[in-house]
Amino acid sequence: MSQLAEAALTPRPPRLESTSMLPVRVLIVDDSVVLRRLLCEALAASPEISVVGTASSGAIALAKIPQLNPDLITLDIEMPGLNGIETLVEIRKLYPKLPVIMFSTLTERGAAVTLEALSLGASDYATKPANSESLADAMAQVRQELLAKIIGLARRSSPVRVPAPAVSISPLQRKPGSQRIDILAIGTSTGGPNALAEVIPHLPGDFPVPIVVVQHMPPVFTRLLAERLNSCSPLAVHEGEAGKLLEPGQVWIAPGNHHMTVARQGTRIILKLNQEPAENSCRPAVDVLFRSVAQTYGPNVLAVVMTGMGSDGTRGARHVREAGGGIVVQDEASSVVWGMPGAVVEAGVADKICPLPEISQEIVRRVTSSRPRALSVPAMQTR
Repeated sequence: MSQLAEAALTPRPPRLESTSMLPVRVLIVDDSVVLRRLLCEALAASPEISVVGTASSGAIALAKIPQLNPDLITLDIEMPGLNGIETLVEIRKLYPKLPVIMFSTLTERGAAVTLEALSLGASDYATKPANSESLADAMAQVRQELLAKIIGLARRSSPVRVPAPAVSISPLQRKPGSQRIDILAIGTSTGGPNALAEVIPHLPGDFPVPIVVVQHMPPVFTRLLAERLNSCSPLAVHEGEAGKLLEPGQVWIAPGNHHMTVARQGTRIILKLNQEPAENSCRPAVDVLFRSVAQTYGPNVLAVVMTGMGSDGTRGARHVREAGGGIVVQDEASSVVWGMPGAVVEAGVADKICPLPEISQEIVRRVTSSRPRALSVPAMQTR
């Protein structure tokens, strides 16, 4: 019997409830012995993580999962035999809730395959060390990329939550919908590509305002994400370009390694890009975009914060609310990580919490009610 068949027939031992006192159990899957050793040593620096095993192929990984009972897997994409995508598909069949971080390269192919992996259920991704002058530099890059993601995803996966209905929150400045919405701004990170795929394609082709988006991703990844969303959306989706005029029905995604802002130029509003210092360790940063739309559009802004790690977007959301705009956030149950939306709620600047499947409907409802012209509302689609 093959290792894959044995893995499918072997029951997984019951998982003990994770607590903040127990280290996260990680299984590293990579065909490179150098990368396996690098990851082991880099992760060993954290007392919150325990590497419980390694595997040099997808088949071996599938055989080891029921033996080692990991809380999370790091999975290489390029492997002989079962590659990373094929291994991910098998993991999702056997262990639907087990967090998986894909380990990819900063290349066109690496970005394309990573986006495919995310659409197939990968929890997040990390990029392999590039341009490292020493082993110490490479380990530092790995720690910066992986530590927070591993801990955040593993802790998030423990409870089983039932999606909650949309919840309205008492607004700070105004009743939502009392001002006309002239722009939609969206910020997201971990889990964002799939969240955007649940929102953008469900907006109608006659959507009457421009949409600007920050998704935390490196260069190349953001362009391919825009192309993927453009292929399945009635709206035109592009990576942001400096000087582009903002027009209704267009979606602009901030390019990796660039902050994206909006600015008034006479009677027009255009996109601007810059490489000023990172905010919240991010470039592009949601705070930068939200701050600029609040300054440019005043109260005529709807901002949406979806799944993501950290707190980027909270200060920007406060600027939007202080200017009189509205803030919708994704609920905890449907978020891969409720860091970013949760921080906005904790700061008291959200006026509604929505499950992911309802966010596009809430956006259309608000834009419709704020404008005299009727806007078609697409039927809810089940994916």
